[in-house]
Amino acid sequence: MNRVYVCSCFGVTEKQVKEHADAGACTPRQIASACKAGTDCGSCVRRIQAILGRGNCPRRELVDQGKPALTAAGAVDTVDAVELREAA
Repeated sequence: MNRVYVCSCFGVTEKQVKEHADAGACTPRQIASACKAGTDCGSCVRRIQAILGRGNCPRRELVDQGKPALTAAGAVDTVDAVELREAA
């Protein structure tokens, strides 16, 4: 099995970062909240940002439309969604 580690401090792989992104995490901070990657030495934050890129992000789309990203009706806190999915 070929694992590409993004965060060696916490053993977080590129696959895990992509899974969190697919679940809705849009920023390195949201990835950090989901799996701690980037919260120790910080050397992986740029790599996480590169993985996330400027792809689709529900919160970013709301902001681009001039709507509040955290208080919009129906908006889901994506980090909490990732944590709930991991706990299941």
